[in-house]
Amino acid sequence: MSLKPTMLHWIEELQSRGQYTFTRSQAEAETERSFIATQTALRRLKKQNRIVSPRRGFYIIIPLEYRATASPPASWFIDDLMRFLNQPYYVGLLSAAAMQGAAHQQPMVFQVMTNKPIRTMHAGKVAIQFSVNGLLDQMPVTEKQTETGTMRVATPETTAFDLVRYQGDAGHLNNAATVLGELAEYMDAQALVNIADYMRLPDVQRLGYLLDAVSENDLADPLARWLKQHRLRSVPLYPGTMVPVGVAIDKRWHILPNVELEVDL
Repeated sequence: MSLKPTMLHWIEELQSRGQYTFTRSQAEAETERSFIATQTALRRLKKQNRIVSPRRGFYIIIPLEYRATASPPASWFIDDLMRFLNQPYYVGLLSAAAMQGAAHQQPMVFQVMTNKPIRTMHAGKVAIQFSVNGLLDQMPVTEKQTETGTMRVATPETTAFDLVRYQGDAGHLNNAATVLGELAEYMDAQALVNIADYMRLPDVQRLGYLLDAVSENDLADPLARWLKQHRLRSVPLYPGTMVPVGVAIDKRWHILPNVELEVDL
């Protein structure tokens, strides 16, 4: 009769195979323990800083080199976590921009787009912030290799539109414009136009205006031609903020610049 492996030995075996996540039910089944015994063993390992759990029933193994942050980077486990939640996703906004080379301001949290509200999760010192995108299935993404597998990441063009649509999560307008200026060299003008078909017109107008503001006319001009096929209304650059009396409209984009841009490039 073979002895049951200790929980520590079991997670070390997982780690030796390059697997850094597991579920409670998996641990219970593979170590042949009861629910109570499994919970007790996992609780002990959490106190020893060997594992961390951002969501009940889902666990991340903490390698020695990440004991100080009490979690490996989110890129190591985000795909497994979203599969555990049974939620579609892509890594977006500033996190996606940083991976694409626009690292002017490293995000304080790991930003993920999904299709229903999820509260911010924490794995040790790693925070994962979720934003809801009703167009998730339409937005182009790419598969990016990680240390432990792959994850879905917004394309530069998807990231550009998201920075405009979710200005608050992008660090507000000035930061969004700065990141767009850095991201521009990785963007394709036709890919932007293709995504515009799914966007609200004001978001296309705002993105075009910001691309002009960072002197990326080669990207902005095709969007301007696309917009000429539509009836446009004047919209504020920064939604939800009053437009000063007498502000001059930008006739190319039908934008009312109700805030002053300060782009750091």
